[in-house]
Amino acid sequence: MDRTVIAYVIYLVVSIGLTVWVARTLSRNGRVFLADVLHGNEKLADAVNHLLVVGFYLVNLGFVALYLSGDDTVTDTRGVFEALSAKLGVVLLVLGVMHLANVYVLNRIRRRGVMEREQNPPVPPQDWTAPAAQA
Repeated sequence: MDRTVIAYVIYLVVSIGLTVWVARTLSRNGRVFLADVLHGNEKLADAVNHLLVVGFYLVNLGFVALYLSGDDTVTDTRGVFEALSAKLGVVLLVLGVMHLANVYVLNRIRRRGVMEREQNPPVPPQDWTAPAAQA
């Protein structure tokens, strides 16, 4: 078997495995954060969590597939490691950027919700007072 094909197979197996592992980890641990962002609405948090995971898979696996092809032919074992390290490094950076973007957006939503909650008075007004006359 050609070394380039071997590098492609290893790249796909590791990239897909990393994508699945990161998505599951983010889904499991991000659910609590989503519930807080969505004011304790567990059903909505689960739905948003599932949609985020699907989007995460689509973007990352699409990137992995597009980034599969390479310009150079791998001729030796050193070339296999060099090609894999470059490709997997980029995939890991994309996974990290996707994660940070999700956390940033969700944190903005959470902050907006906290600000909206603070704008409402804790107790509704009970009476009205006329302005004092100027002397």
